[in-house]
Amino acid sequence: MAQSTVPKPQNVVSPTGALEILRAGNRRYVEGTTKRHDFAHERAALQSGQNPFAAILSCADSRIAPEYAFDSARGDLFVVRVAGNFLSEDGLASLEYAVTVLSTPLILVLGHEACGAVSAAIKSITHGDVLPGHLPSIVEAMRPAVDESKSMPDILAQTTQANVRLTVEKIARSSQIIADIVEQGRVAVRGGLYRLGTGQVDFF
Repeated sequence: MAQSTVPKPQNVVSPTGALEILRAGNRRYVEGTTKRHDFAHERAALQSGQNPFAAILSCADSRIAPEYAFDSARGDLFVVRVAGNFLSEDGLASLEYAVTVLSTPLILVLGHEACGAVSAAIKSITHGDVLPGHLPSIVEAMRPAVDESKSMPDILAQTTQANVRLTVEKIARSSQIIADIVEQGRVAVRGGLYRLGTGQVDFF
């Protein structure tokens, strides 16, 4: 997509460039030097469409706000949120839309410390607790990460990281569309962990 045809030309970047923008935004957020975003000024440009530089699969936890954590403006991030930041069919379809229709060059799976959904999945799997309603679907989505981590000393931290890593791997494995664009070098899929105490995101 040519820069002259998009609402935000500064968002036309490589996967590496997109990751650097996230890193820089997170540093500002951690340091308390975030930009003043002129949302009113952006409205006219964004009426014609969107070209976000990153798609983020994030936990729905109210303490985690990707737009704040990366000091971004409207039209910058295409955010998919679900408790436990696991990959569902709807979420995968949304990510495919981001990379194919919006030409988004980066997908980031963003987990966080002290995730209640991960903790509940661990308890359900290790103690046999049956959760009500549709919550067992979250447990099943996280079972591979729990099974991989249940013998480790800090099972919550290890499961949280494993859940992010396995989701990163699952995205390309579950979508030929995304796998092909990754192979072409036009999209990268990365993982990150948000630290509640500092706001810092560790990328991996």
